[in-house]
Amino acid sequence: MDRRKALRNMGLAMGYTVATPTLISIMQSCKGEPVLEWTPDFFTKEQGAALTKLVDIIIPATDTPSASEVQVNLFIDRFVNEVIEKEQQDFLKITMDRFLDKSLKDSGKEKQSDLTPEDLEKTLAEALKATKDDRTRMFKAIDTYNESLAKGETPSIDDAVSRFSFSNSLRDFTIWGYKTSEYVGEKVLEYRPLPGEYIPCGDLQELTGGKAWSL
Repeated sequence: MDRRKALRNMGLAMGYTVATPTLISIMQSCKGEPVLEWTPDFFTKEQGAALTKLVDIIIPATDTPSASEVQVNLFIDRFVNEVIEKEQQDFLKITMDRFLDKSLKDSGKEKQSDLTPEDLEKTLAEALKATKDDRTRMFKAIDTYNESLAKGETPSIDDAVSRFSFSNSLRDFTIWGYKTSEYVGEKVLEYRPLPGEYIPCGDLQELTGGKAWSL
């Protein structure tokens, strides 16, 4: 299945479809800003550059634009900075640092700015190749870490679990940000800005040709 069809059929799979005023504001603030002039709000400049490469690894340009071309990198940075709780922000920093440290170690490079898409893709693929049992174990470790943190403790977390957590979250954020971008919402998904007839039990294939609704 090509990426365009996969996005069309994604529908509500991500579970991030509620358009709150904050989310709408973030999406609007990303529109029209030149990516080359982007200064991250949450991430460091080097992390922002790595983030841009990573979102394009997850969703590269094909018959539709890449993730960074619809400014998913800006969306993720601003969403993390403005919406998620500080504990989640801190955890994301930890997991991203360990992900990038692994890329540096494996590539033999010293600076994050020197990491290429190939360097980052290797780390991403390794982190996401976990088996079902591995994923269950790592999600449990992440839950245990967060529970301990909530109790005021100072827990530790395995490096491999950290890299998996960052990679898995980044993949979800990227798909969500891409799906909710203006281009995908209007050009790839089924988009009708004006409400029409209410059909409670209509077949999606008949109503939209199988495409998920944008709104």
